[in-house]
Amino acid sequence: MEDRGERLEELVRTRVLRLNATVQGLIVGIIAGLGLFITTNWLVLKGGKVVGPHLALLGQFFIGYQVTFVGSFIGFGYAFISGFLAGYCAASLYNRFVDLREGRRPGQT
Repeated sequence: MEDRGERLEELVRTRVLRLNATVQGLIVGIIAGLGLFITTNWLVLKGGKVVGPHLALLGQFFIGYQVTFVGSFIGFGYAFISGFLAGYCAASLYNRFVDLREGRRPGQT
């Protein structure tokens, strides 16, 4: 009985340590996309002679992005994809380290 309890505890601890890479990617992507979308539209609504010169530099990386209302949608797409990839890779790397710590081959459940 004691052995079964220890195995169950180890299983629960292992399951808690692993992350779902797809969900992590989606959450980071949504947050990054909304952050850029809201920031861009905030600067557009604020207005002024020069609107968001520093944020406009993202156009060097995100082709087609400008600090405009239409550009905020383009920026959302780019930021979502970038955030998804970053979150997915971070969670996958984390899971590999957890597997190594537990003495399993990566990807083995």
